[in-house]
Amino acid sequence: MAETQIEWTDATWNPVAGCSIISAGCTNCYAMEMAKRLEAMRMEKYAGLTRRSGKRTIWSGVVREDQASLAIPLRWKKSRKIFVNSMSDLFHEQVSDAFILEVWRVMRETPHHNYQILTKRPERMASIVSTQIQDILPNVWLGTSVEDADVVSRIDHLRTVPAAIRFLSFEPLIGPVGDVDLSDIHWAIVGGESGRSARPIREEWIDQIHHQCTEYETAFFFKQWGTSGKDNKRRSKKANGREYRGQTWDEMPSAFVGAMGSQGERRC
Repeated sequence: MAETQIEWTDATWNPVAGCSIISAGCTNCYAMEMAKRLEAMRMEKYAGLTRRSGKRTIWSGVVREDQASLAIPLRWKKSRKIFVNSMSDLFHEQVSDAFILEVWRVMRETPHHNYQILTKRPERMASIVSTQIQDILPNVWLGTSVEDADVVSRIDHLRTVPAAIRFLSFEPLIGPVGDVDLSDIHWAIVGGESGRSARPIREEWIDQIHHQCTEYETAFFFKQWGTSGKDNKRRSKKANGREYRGQTWDEMPSAFVGAMGSQGERRC
Protein backbone atom coordinates (compact mmCIF):
# COMPACT_ATOMS: atom_id res chain seq x y z
CA MET A 1 0.00 0.00 0.00
CA ALA A 2 1.22 3.50 -0.75
CA GLU A 3 0.15 7.07 -0.15
CA THR A 4 -1.01 8.72 -3.36
CA GLN A 5 -1.61 12.09 -4.97
CA ILE A 6 -4.84 10.90 -6.60
CA GLU A 7 -7.34 13.49 -5.43
CA TRP A 8 -10.29 11.20 -4.75
CA THR A 9 -8.54 8.60 -2.60
CA ASP A 10 -6.02 8.35 0.24
CA ALA A 11 -3.90 5.32 -0.63
CA THR A 12 -3.43 2.58 -3.21
CA TRP A 13 -3.28 -1.18 -2.74
CA ASN A 14 -2.07 -3.43 -5.55
CA PRO A 15 -2.60 -7.14 -4.93
CA VAL A 16 -2.55 -7.55 -8.74
CA ALA A 17 0.07 -6.21 -11.15
CA GLY A 18 -0.10 -6.02 -14.94
CA CYS A 19 -2.95 -5.55 -17.38
CA SER A 20 -3.79 -5.38 -21.08
CA ILE A 21 -5.22 -2.72 -23.37
CA ILE A 22 -8.97 -3.10 -23.84
CA SER A 23 -10.26 0.25 -25.16
CA ALA A 24 -9.20 3.75 -26.21
CA GLY A 25 -8.97 4.96 -22.63
CA CYS A 26 -6.05 2.56 -22.06
CA THR A 27 -3.83 4.06 -24.78
CA ASN A 28 -1.84 6.38 -22.52
CA CYS A 29 -2.35 4.57 -19.21
CA TYR A 30 0.09 5.94 -16.62
CA ALA A 31 0.44 2.48 -15.06
CA MET A 32 2.34 1.14 -18.10
CA GLU A 33 5.19 3.63 -17.70
CA MET A 34 5.06 3.26 -13.92
CA ALA A 35 5.40 -0.53 -14.19
CA LYS A 36 8.42 -0.08 -16.45
CA ARG A 37 10.04 2.22 -13.87
CA LEU A 38 9.31 -0.16 -11.02
CA GLU A 39 10.88 -3.02 -12.98
CA ALA A 40 14.00 -0.86 -13.51
CA MET A 41 14.09 -0.41 -9.73
CA ARG A 42 14.33 -4.23 -9.50
CA MET A 43 10.87 -4.77 -8.08
CA GLU A 44 10.28 -8.39 -9.01
CA LYS A 45 6.50 -8.01 -8.93
CA TYR A 46 6.66 -5.77 -12.02
CA ALA A 47 9.25 -7.72 -14.04
CA GLY A 48 8.12 -8.45 -17.60
CA LEU A 49 4.78 -6.67 -17.34
CA THR A 50 5.52 -4.23 -20.19
CA ARG A 51 7.25 -4.20 -23.58
CA ARG A 52 8.23 -1.60 -26.13
CA SER A 53 6.04 -0.93 -29.16
CA GLY A 54 7.79 1.66 -31.32
CA LYS A 55 8.44 4.58 -28.99
CA ARG A 56 5.77 3.53 -26.51
CA THR A 57 5.67 1.31 -23.45
CA ILE A 58 2.66 -1.00 -23.44
CA TRP A 59 1.44 -3.93 -21.39
CA SER A 60 2.94 -7.29 -22.32
CA GLY A 61 -0.21 -9.13 -21.26
CA VAL A 62 1.39 -10.69 -18.18
CA VAL A 63 -0.82 -10.36 -15.08
CA ARG A 64 0.47 -11.34 -11.66
CA GLU A 65 -1.42 -12.15 -8.45
CA ASP A 66 0.57 -11.00 -5.40
CA GLN A 67 -0.32 -13.10 -2.39
CA ALA A 68 2.13 -11.21 -0.19
CA SER A 69 0.23 -7.95 -0.71
CA LEU A 70 -3.05 -9.31 0.62
CA ALA A 71 -2.13 -8.69 4.26
CA ILE A 72 -1.12 -5.04 3.81
CA PRO A 73 -4.50 -3.39 4.69
CA LEU A 74 -4.70 -5.50 7.84
CA ARG A 75 -1.71 -3.59 9.20
CA TRP A 76 -3.25 -0.15 8.62
CA LYS A 77 -5.08 0.89 11.76
CA LYS A 78 -6.06 4.39 10.64
CA SER A 79 -9.09 4.55 8.36
CA ARG A 80 -8.34 5.22 4.68
CA LYS A 81 -10.08 5.44 1.31
CA ILE A 82 -8.11 2.84 -0.66
CA PHE A 83 -7.98 2.61 -4.45
CA VAL A 84 -7.67 -1.12 -5.21
CA ASN A 85 -5.35 -2.04 -8.08
CA SER A 86 -4.27 1.32 -9.42
CA MET A 87 -1.71 -0.70 -11.42
CA SER A 88 -4.10 -3.29 -12.80
CA ASP A 89 -7.73 -4.42 -12.99
CA LEU A 90 -9.01 -6.82 -10.33
CA PHE A 91 -11.50 -8.26 -12.83
CA HIS A 92 -8.98 -8.91 -15.61
CA GLU A 93 -9.63 -12.30 -17.19
CA GLN A 94 -6.27 -13.61 -15.94
CA VAL A 95 -7.09 -12.94 -12.30
CA SER A 96 -8.60 -16.07 -10.79
CA ASP A 97 -11.98 -16.12 -9.11
CA ALA A 98 -10.30 -17.55 -6.01
CA PHE A 99 -7.91 -14.61 -5.75
CA ILE A 100 -10.74 -12.09 -6.15
CA LEU A 101 -12.51 -13.81 -3.26
CA GLU A 102 -9.31 -13.51 -1.19
CA VAL A 103 -9.28 -9.75 -1.85
CA TRP A 104 -12.92 -9.65 -0.70
CA ARG A 105 -12.01 -11.51 2.48
CA VAL A 106 -9.42 -8.85 3.35
CA MET A 107 -11.91 -6.05 2.70
CA ARG A 108 -14.48 -7.81 4.87
CA GLU A 109 -11.95 -8.09 7.70
CA THR A 110 -11.05 -4.37 7.56
CA PRO A 111 -14.37 -2.50 7.77
CA HIS A 112 -12.61 0.67 8.97
CA HIS A 113 -11.27 1.21 5.43
CA ASN A 114 -13.30 2.18 2.36
CA TYR A 115 -12.21 0.34 -0.78
CA GLN A 116 -12.67 1.81 -4.27
CA ILE A 117 -12.50 -0.81 -7.04
CA LEU A 118 -12.47 0.47 -10.61
CA THR A 119 -12.68 -1.84 -13.63
CA LYS A 120 -13.00 -1.68 -17.39
CA ARG A 121 -14.53 -5.16 -17.24
CA PRO A 122 -17.84 -4.62 -15.40
CA GLU A 123 -19.42 -7.69 -17.01
CA ARG A 124 -17.07 -9.95 -15.06
CA MET A 125 -17.47 -7.82 -11.96
CA ALA A 126 -21.25 -8.25 -12.16
CA SER A 127 -20.97 -11.99 -12.70
CA ILE A 128 -18.61 -12.68 -9.80
CA VAL A 129 -20.18 -10.31 -7.28
CA SER A 130 -23.69 -11.53 -8.08
CA THR A 131 -22.90 -15.25 -7.88
CA GLN A 132 -19.92 -15.68 -5.55
CA ILE A 133 -20.01 -12.83 -3.03
CA GLN A 134 -22.44 -13.59 -0.24
CA ASP A 135 -22.79 -10.12 1.27
CA ILE A 136 -22.81 -6.48 0.19
CA LEU A 137 -19.99 -4.82 2.08
CA PRO A 138 -20.80 -1.20 3.01
CA ASN A 139 -17.11 -0.27 2.77
CA VAL A 140 -16.64 -1.50 -0.82
CA TRP A 141 -17.34 0.91 -3.70
CA LEU A 142 -17.58 -0.63 -7.17
CA GLY A 143 -17.01 1.39 -10.33
CA THR A 144 -16.24 1.32 -14.02
CA SER A 145 -14.36 3.62 -16.42
CA VAL A 146 -16.17 5.37 -19.28
CA GLU A 147 -13.92 7.43 -21.52
CA ASP A 148 -16.33 8.16 -24.39
CA ALA A 149 -19.63 7.15 -25.97
CA ASP A 150 -18.18 3.89 -27.36
CA VAL A 151 -18.12 2.29 -23.91
CA VAL A 152 -21.19 3.70 -22.15
CA SER A 153 -22.68 0.17 -22.11
CA ARG A 154 -20.35 -0.45 -19.16
CA ILE A 155 -22.72 1.66 -17.05
CA ASP A 156 -25.58 -0.78 -17.61
CA HIS A 157 -23.37 -3.68 -16.49
CA LEU A 158 -22.31 -1.75 -13.40
CA ARG A 159 -25.92 -1.03 -12.49
CA THR A 160 -26.53 -4.80 -12.12
CA VAL A 161 -23.73 -5.20 -9.57
CA PRO A 162 -24.88 -5.52 -5.93
CA ALA A 163 -22.98 -2.70 -4.18
CA ALA A 164 -23.38 -0.13 -1.43
CA ILE A 165 -21.82 2.51 -3.69
CA ARG A 166 -21.52 2.41 -7.50
CA PHE A 167 -19.33 4.96 -9.23
CA LEU A 168 -18.09 6.02 -12.65
CA SER A 169 -14.72 7.36 -13.69
CA PHE A 170 -15.07 9.54 -16.78
CA GLU A 171 -11.28 9.71 -16.97
CA PRO A 172 -9.54 10.20 -19.23
CA LEU A 173 -12.55 11.86 -20.84
CA ILE A 174 -11.54 11.78 -24.51
CA GLY A 175 -14.93 12.28 -26.13
CA PRO A 176 -18.56 13.09 -25.37
CA VAL A 177 -20.53 10.37 -23.62
CA GLY A 178 -23.96 11.60 -24.70
CA ASP A 179 -27.10 11.26 -22.61
CA VAL A 180 -26.46 8.48 -20.13
CA ASP A 181 -28.66 6.91 -17.48
CA LEU A 182 -27.12 7.59 -14.06
CA SER A 183 -29.90 5.99 -12.05
CA ASP A 184 -28.44 3.95 -9.15
CA ILE A 185 -25.02 5.52 -9.78
CA HIS A 186 -23.87 7.32 -6.65
CA TRP A 187 -20.69 9.10 -7.74
CA ALA A 188 -19.01 10.37 -10.91
CA ILE A 189 -15.36 11.38 -11.31
CA VAL A 190 -14.43 13.48 -14.37
CA GLY A 191 -10.93 14.30 -15.55
CA GLY A 192 -8.75 15.10 -18.54
CA GLU A 193 -5.75 13.09 -19.66
CA SER A 194 -2.18 13.86 -18.58
CA GLY A 195 1.22 13.15 -20.06
CA ARG A 196 3.11 13.95 -23.25
CA SER A 197 0.54 12.35 -25.55
CA ALA A 198 -2.56 13.58 -23.68
CA ARG A 199 -5.70 13.99 -25.75
CA PRO A 200 -7.78 17.15 -25.22
CA ILE A 201 -10.88 17.46 -23.08
CA ARG A 202 -13.78 19.78 -23.99
CA GLU A 203 -15.76 21.81 -21.48
CA GLU A 204 -19.05 20.91 -23.17
CA TRP A 205 -18.38 17.22 -22.49
CA ILE A 206 -17.98 18.00 -18.79
CA ASP A 207 -21.09 20.22 -18.85
CA GLN A 208 -23.14 17.33 -20.17
CA ILE A 209 -21.99 14.98 -17.40
CA HIS A 210 -22.41 17.63 -14.71
CA HIS A 211 -25.97 18.36 -15.86
CA GLN A 212 -26.85 14.66 -15.68
CA CYS A 213 -25.29 14.35 -12.22
CA THR A 214 -27.62 17.13 -11.12
CA GLU A 215 -30.62 15.42 -12.69
CA TYR A 216 -29.89 12.04 -11.10
CA GLU A 217 -28.53 13.41 -7.79
CA THR A 218 -25.17 11.76 -8.44
CA ALA A 219 -22.21 13.26 -6.54
CA PHE A 220 -19.82 15.05 -8.91
CA PHE A 221 -16.03 15.13 -8.51
CA PHE A 222 -13.90 17.06 -10.99
CA LYS A 223 -10.35 15.72 -10.78
CA GLN A 224 -8.39 17.76 -13.32
CA TRP A 225 -8.21 19.41 -16.74
CA GLY A 226 -5.08 17.42 -17.46
CA THR A 227 -2.24 18.40 -19.76
CA SER A 228 -4.26 20.03 -22.55
CA GLY A 229 -6.34 22.16 -20.23
CA LYS A 230 -9.55 24.09 -20.68
CA ASP A 231 -8.12 26.25 -23.47
CA ASN A 232 -6.22 23.36 -25.12
CA LYS A 233 -2.89 25.01 -24.33
CA ARG A 234 -0.51 22.30 -23.20
CA ARG A 235 0.74 22.91 -19.67
CA SER A 236 1.35 20.68 -16.68
CA LYS A 237 -1.79 19.29 -15.09
CA LYS A 238 -0.93 21.25 -11.94
CA ALA A 239 -0.76 24.50 -13.93
CA ASN A 240 -4.12 23.78 -15.58
CA GLY A 241 -5.63 23.12 -12.19
CA ARG A 242 -8.90 21.57 -11.01
CA GLU A 243 -11.39 24.43 -11.15
CA TYR A 244 -14.54 23.93 -13.20
CA ARG A 245 -17.12 26.71 -13.39
CA GLY A 246 -14.97 28.80 -11.06
CA GLN A 247 -14.72 26.31 -8.20
CA THR A 248 -13.43 22.90 -7.20
CA TRP A 249 -15.86 19.99 -7.05
CA ASP A 250 -14.94 17.38 -4.44
CA GLU A 251 -18.31 15.77 -3.77
CA MET A 252 -18.40 12.27 -2.32
CA PRO A 253 -21.27 9.76 -2.44
CA SER A 254 -23.91 10.52 0.16
CA ALA A 255 -23.69 7.04 1.74
CA PHE A 256 -20.03 7.71 2.54
CA VAL A 257 -20.66 11.28 3.72
CA GLY A 258 -23.48 10.06 5.96
CA ALA A 259 -21.28 7.34 7.44
CA MET A 260 -18.70 9.97 8.32
CA GLY A 261 -21.29 11.79 10.41
CA SER A 262 -21.94 14.82 8.19
CA GLN A 263 -23.95 15.37 5.06
CA GLY A 264 -21.61 18.15 3.93
CA GLU A 265 -22.51 20.65 1.27
CA ARG A 266 -23.61 19.62 -2.21
CA ARG A 267 -22.65 21.88 -5.04
CA CYS A 268 -24.48 20.65 -8.13
